[in-house]
Amino acid sequence: MSDPVLHVTIGASPPARLDKALARDVPEAAALSRTRLARLISDGAVSREGAVLDDPKARVAEGDVIEIAVPEVVESHIAPEDLPLDVRYEDEDLIVVMKPAGMVVHPAPGTPSGTLVNALLHHFGGNLSGVGGVGRPGIVHRIDKDTSGLLVVAKSDRAHHGLAEQFAAHSVERVYQALVYGVPDPGDPRLRGVRGVSIEPGSVIKITSDLARHKTDRQRQAVFFGHGKHAITRVRVVVPFGTPPQVALVECRLETGRTHQIRVHLAHAGHGLIGDAVYGGRRKIAKGALPDVAMEAVDRFDRQALHAAVLGFTHPVTGDALRFEAEVPDDMADLIAALQVKDAP
Repeated sequence: MSDPVLHVTIGASPPARLDKALARDVPEAAALSRTRLARLISDGAVSREGAVLDDPKARVAEGDVIEIAVPEVVESHIAPEDLPLDVRYEDEDLIVVMKPAGMVVHPAPGTPSGTLVNALLHHFGGNLSGVGGVGRPGIVHRIDKDTSGLLVVAKSDRAHHGLAEQFAAHSVERVYQALVYGVPDPGDPRLRGVRGVSIEPGSVIKITSDLARHKTDRQRQAVFFGHGKHAITRVRVVVPFGTPPQVALVECRLETGRTHQIRVHLAHAGHGLIGDAVYGGRRKIAKGALPDVAMEAVDRFDRQALHAAVLGFTHPVTGDALRFEAEVPDDMADLIAALQVKDAP
């Protein structure tokens, strides 16, 4: 059976290039992103009067009828799995979920199953328009395996394209809660002397750097200046704990979203995350500054204490402003409760 053909008539005053003209004139209902159109052109699926147009720079004119053979969505090679899924919002174009700590977002050689994508494929049950011609969820951002929190996932090409544009433009609101060693103090001369650290109104600490793979440990990211991907994190202390203060609950706002960004930036500033064996390590806490119950809770916390608490964006299809908040999971809530104990036993 041949692929269904979409006929597109080029409108008035078109862009000279085929790819740009199609991006403008393909009906929105076709849900063909610019990326998908570029792939269809290179695959020879686009023609005019029977002649294949495989050059995105091909000239077009008003009134040209362009034929696009759009392949049926094929099934993903990833197997659906019946795993628990905490859905916070869903419509025909996207889904917002609360990812638990310990779950990987997408299958990889080391984790081929048990991932969020496996769970989503089971949840959709075949009711998925697909991304890029494949019946799979569109992952536009990720959260580390041992970080909990909110994720938005595209269910259609049009949503995937629109969400990707917002993440690229840094217009998505992303707020994380973290528990760190020490208390980041905007007035601390040491902190002010850290390269890339600046102070903004409201006692907000801005950390700006480039991030790239560590020179010797390829599993880690590291701070660089003049090399890597630009990254900006803003940090604000919410609650300090201890007498004198030894630990703090902080709020981190992402302007960019690089791999391990918050973990690397806070470690660079001298305030690694509790439980982060890769970047945080274990820091000595002053004897008697925290009650024993709090000290024990800090010592046994076995993942980075990081949670994606707020996610806000514009719906890529309806244009509605959406904003979601997720409470910290039980393990972080228990740690915070232990740190709030006032008197040592």
